[in-house]
Amino acid sequence: MANIKSAIKRIKVAKRNQIRNHSYAKMIKTFTKKFQTILKEYEIESNQSNLIAVENALDQTYSKIDKAVKVNVIHKNTAARKKSKLASAFNKVKK
Repeated sequence: MANIKSAIKRIKVAKRNQIRNHSYAKMIKTFTKKFQTILKEYEIESNQSNLIAVENALDQTYSKIDKAVKVNVIHKNTAARKKSKLASAFNKVKK
């Protein structure tokens, strides 16, 4: 355990940031899995309502990824890679 006051403060800040970062990372994973589930439903039954649901899920997932970049949880190139992978999966099924 640290004895210096500033070191104690840094430990508290690091713990707080770790909790925040974990929640953002978990949120991205959750929305990505939700998007993939909805995409599989659309792949099985392609209709207009499923297409709208897939597009909404994609938008929400993009939003969560962008928010994680904004608070420096993930790097912008990592976010671009994740978004690109989601978009390519959507475009493959949409054809």
